[in-house]
Amino acid sequence: QVQLVESGGGLVQPGGSLRLSCAASGFPFSTYAMTWVRQAPGKGLEWVSDINNDGDNTTNADSVKGRFTTSRDNAKNTLYLQMNSLKPEDMGVYYCVKRGGRGLGSSPDYWGQGTQVTVSS
Repeated sequence: QVQLVESGGGLVQPGGSLRLSCAASGFPFSTYAMTWVRQAPGKGLEWVSDINNDGDNTTNADSVKGRFTTSRDNAKNTLYLQMNSLKPEDMGVYYCVKRGGRGLGSSPDYWGQGTQVTVSS
């Protein structure tokens, strides 16, 4: 069965950096696009970034563009989100999401449990 386990969240100061990981199993990781989604306290879900199966095509939300980088290591079945220049508004739970196809346009079909990111002085 599909499993997505996020890790790497924690407390950082504004302007700091954090690297999230998502360990994937139960499916051929290299054949599927992946997505990061986040949810701020008391707010709805917000799409963060997408990456295709090969890792050579990504797209990011305007709110994180230039600060966040999504990548993947298909040999390790792992998805990454490098977050730099963190702002208080980046605070929330970050979810790793599997999509149903190779491309960025495919629909999400599995979600991880999320990892908490706290940005505070």
